[in-house]
Amino acid sequence: MANVYGQDLTRSQSITWRVAHVIMTSAAKLWFRYEVHGRENLPTSGAFIISPNHRSNLDTPLLPVIRKEPIRFMGKASLWKASRFADWFLTMLGGFPVERETADRSAMRLAEDILERGETLVMFPEGTRREGPIVEAENMFDGPSFLAGRQQVPIVPIGMAGSEEAMPVGKKMVYPRKIVFVIGEPIAPPEQNENGRVSRRAVKEHTEVLRSRVQDLFDEAKALRS
Repeated sequence: MANVYGQDLTRSQSITWRVAHVIMTSAAKLWFRYEVHGRENLPTSGAFIISPNHRSNLDTPLLPVIRKEPIRFMGKASLWKASRFADWFLTMLGGFPVERETADRSAMRLAEDILERGETLVMFPEGTRREGPIVEAENMFDGPSFLAGRQQVPIVPIGMAGSEEAMPVGKKMVYPRKIVFVIGEPIAPPEQNENGRVSRRAVKEHTEVLRSRVQDLFDEAKALRS
């Protein structure tokens, strides 16, 4: 897998991302009247993790609207298996598959490799799509905080509102609903101990900080939609 998905972005992949950025920006402006607030909070150099709330299958395809530079992302493996075109296109966008509901160590290693190279990685802290206005603590995964601690990179929390209304869970129709992104200030990674490790407790506490911040930004995004 590493030879296929975990390699450096090729020139073709970078071009594909920029083309997707132009297309998605234009389409989303017309169909979703999208807004992005807080773009200045995105670091201009170095690796970092983007962690938004997750309410719709639209969330990942819409991410190109927040910045021109490529963003690497992981997605459920079934998306890559859907067709040869899906496999090619998602990989060309810089994505890589993860087996959900399992400890997919190979995907985590790929994520670490991406961060080590100074790239940007998306990780949804809720793991999969959820419904409703609350980012529940019991639905949070420690993956983003764990990787942030291992690689000592910041996490940029994002609140996304409107995608659930535009494409609800279980629906295939995409409705013209306003979508708002609110990008928060970077959260410093959990501190490492003298052995260069991050304790499980520190990761758990960091995950709660992330959850609280994503909830605040989600609330802010919802308010800006009204």
